[in-house]
Amino acid sequence: MGHDRLIGEVYLAAAEIAARVAELGAEIAADFEGREPLLVAPLKSSTIFLADLSRALPILHTIDVIEMAAYSDGRRGGVRLLKDLDVPIGGRHVLLVEDVVDTGLTLAFLTRTLAERDPASITSVTLLDRPYRRLVENIGLRYVGFTVPDELFAGYGLGLEEQWRALPDLRIIPTEALPAAATDAA
Repeated sequence: MGHDRLIGEVYLAAAEIAARVAELGAEIAADFEGREPLLVAPLKSSTIFLADLSRALPILHTIDVIEMAAYSDGRRGGVRLLKDLDVPIGGRHVLLVEDVVDTGLTLAFLTRTLAERDPASITSVTLLDRPYRRLVENIGLRYVGFTVPDELFAGYGLGLEEQWRALPDLRIIPTEALPAAATDAA
């Protein structure tokens, strides 16, 4: 069985994504003209978007990555850092590069954590946004690629059980492709 049958229909074709990333690059370049922003992306699913956005930016900039993990202490969930930034951000203009923003909890945590390091500014860009799921407001989300429905996606960096991240387009994961644990929770 090929990838197409396993992960469903194309939601955004590679050409649509590339065109929107180019537009985002132009918007960001205009807003950051004369500054050298630091693009920071959480591993793993944001890395393809980060690479394409970096190539779309005609201004000087640097990149770094951070890795986070969700945890639960039995009473409540949270986020912790697994891999921190390699460069200091004091006085820098930081652009957080996200794959998907929905509740805003992870982006709020990351913004709060990095704000303690005295950057000149922190703003965010996301490829996919689900504003109707937001639990946290005022998260500094300035640039949005696409507003999407409440579906699970694969491709363009997003995966399911570490598969299909390298697909060039974004596909909807059909319910029958989900692991039993995911469908039981629904």
